[in-house]
Amino acid sequence: MEDTPTPSTALAYLNPSYWDERFSKEEEYEWFKDYSHFRHLIQPHLTPHSAVTIFGGTWLTRTYLQVLELGCGNSQMCEQLHKDGTTNITCIDLSHVAVQNMQKRLLSRGFKDIKVLQADMLELPFGDECFDLVIEKGTMDVLFVDSGDPWNPKPETLSKVMATLKGVHRVLKAGGTFISVTFGQPHFRRPIFNAPDFTWSVEWTTFGEGGFLFSVLYVRGIQFWISILDGALGDIWQCGQRSSYDDVPPTKGFEAPSINLLHEELESEDFAFRINVEELNC
Repeated sequence: MEDTPTPSTALAYLNPSYWDERFSKEEEYEWFKDYSHFRHLIQPHLTPHSAVTIFGGTWLTRTYLQVLELGCGNSQMCEQLHKDGTTNITCIDLSHVAVQNMQKRLLSRGFKDIKVLQADMLELPFGDECFDLVIEKGTMDVLFVDSGDPWNPKPETLSKVMATLKGVHRVLKAGGTFISVTFGQPHFRRPIFNAPDFTWSVEWTTFGEGGFLFSVLYVRGIQFWISILDGALGDIWQCGQRSSYDDVPPTKGFEAPSINLLHEELESEDFAFRINVEELNC
């Protein structure tokens, strides 16, 4: 395929035609890092079990999640989730080109049960409480490219962000999980995500060796913040009380890949680089 079109300004990311052109020329691309870099933190939340009592004995039965991915683009994340056993996946994207290409790619690779639909995350076309998990990677960050002061985003930015979060909150089942992989730093996003419209609280941890990416994991009822920062896995803050990461059941067979991101590695995507630099300079 041809080279990926370079946007003249970060505002191009708000233009659907930019994405149609980009996806017509670009086969695959992973914003930030691919699924393998946060898999070890996400995986424990993808295999819930329910306790069932039969003939006096208690058995654990696996619950198969209904998953929604916002802004799938041309990422391989849904394929990687599927390979990990999360098979009931619905992907949406605003670009009809992305949707068509993703449908063809998934069919060619044998992922016939992953659904891909054209839809706007600001107006999710799904019923209430129909997904156990909603996940996005870099999609919501697009809404912030013209947000202005990160401490006091423009009203139009807040309106779009709140529309997205309200939609996510609505389609999540009780106790469902929202995972957002993002450049946004917690202290800038916290006031928005803690709006009284939502029933989630905040929790965060860190992982990685160095760089500028931030990852946020929200759980309905409990809300997790995950940041890619210097240092190994750190502490977890849960419901206002500090607890060690050792308190969380370990996930066997998963090791966090080494991450070492430099400014030069971010400059290829202007919107991501701008978001990070503007926030760090505040």
